[in-house]
Amino acid sequence: MTLIYIIAGEQSGDVLGGRLMQALAARRPDLRFAGIGGPRMQALGLVSLFPMRELALMGLLEVVPKLLRLRRLLAMTVADIAEQRPDVLVTIDSPGFTLRVLRQVAAQGIPRAHYVAPQVWAWRAHRVKHFPGLWDRLLCLLPFEPAFFARHNLPARFVGHPVLESGAGSGDGARFRARHGIGPEARLLILMPGSRRAEVTRLLPLFGRTLELLSARLPGIVPVVPVASAVAETVRAGTDAWAARPVVVTDTDDKHDAFAAAAAALTKSGTSTLELAMAGVPMAVTYRANPLTAMVVRRLVTVRYAALVNLLSGREVLPELIQENATPEKLADTVFALLTDDATVTAQRAAFAAVIAQLAPPHGTPSQAAAAEVLELISGR
Repeated sequence: MTLIYIIAGEQSGDVLGGRLMQALAARRPDLRFAGIGGPRMQALGLVSLFPMRELALMGLLEVVPKLLRLRRLLAMTVADIAEQRPDVLVTIDSPGFTLRVLRQVAAQGIPRAHYVAPQVWAWRAHRVKHFPGLWDRLLCLLPFEPAFFARHNLPARFVGHPVLESGAGSGDGARFRARHGIGPEARLLILMPGSRRAEVTRLLPLFGRTLELLSARLPGIVPVVPVASAVAETVRAGTDAWAARPVVVTDTDDKHDAFAAAAAALTKSGTSTLELAMAGVPMAVTYRANPLTAMVVRRLVTVRYAALVNLLSGREVLPELIQENATPEKLADTVFALLTDDATVTAQRAAFAAVIAQLAPPHGTPSQAAAAEVLELISGR
């Protein structure tokens, strides 16, 4: 049987890997899978070499104490690939681990695909010089990425963005209100502080003060905070003193229902902007990092906008209030406009439609397009 070895290192990669496995199996029922994955991939039959959570580390303080263990996991993975001799290796995102795997197995002669392009087009562009020889095909989520990598003689294909398969635009607002006992007249405000404890801890006080100022002008706002279950308790503790206690949402379907019920959103930059755009939720984008980190990042960033919606539009569709502009007063004024100005909302939603249209692959769904690329690598071998 044809063996496909897939490596995912975090929750989002597990979701991508699960969809890819389903799309591959639909085309080729004879396929067998091995590798590293989480609950989604394991539910489809993958026996993970070790628990995926061992790779889900973010930030220097988390990584340094576990460097020796990570080196052992890397060696274990490379040895397992050598023993199993798969017909193709697919690594998904998590470049700190997966790109090291790709480099170490290069001599094995196995076709290699990397799914989710490293965002060197956005910052630290000099890293691209380290990529030649790492993969036979790079599967890109954004339409402008293949041209960037082509300039560096790196093979890349656009397969579409997984947000199109997320269900973000298919929620039921009435169901959300009924489930959480929220009346039909209440304004719901989505607050998305991120998925990492450090950023959640930094943004929640800012969101709380912004909500206070907004509530003074528009009483009755109901805050809803969709977050990963890993940081849910951090969010509950960080919002315990808020006058308007938020509805904390960890279930994906419930999150999409919340989007459908929402009047507006305040979110950190990232994929969340595309999810909200899919659901037609008008939004403002914010972020606040450690001042030293922000200073370093600004010297390395090569793009004009932080939000993907703005990058794909080529203009500031969404207000971006970053770092020193991320004050409660400015955020409250911006969100107030989203809640009260129909023209602002209409303009954003028109731009959303144009952005989402750019994210579709030429044929099929993103996971089907990615599966076709992987199978092409196998047939080419």
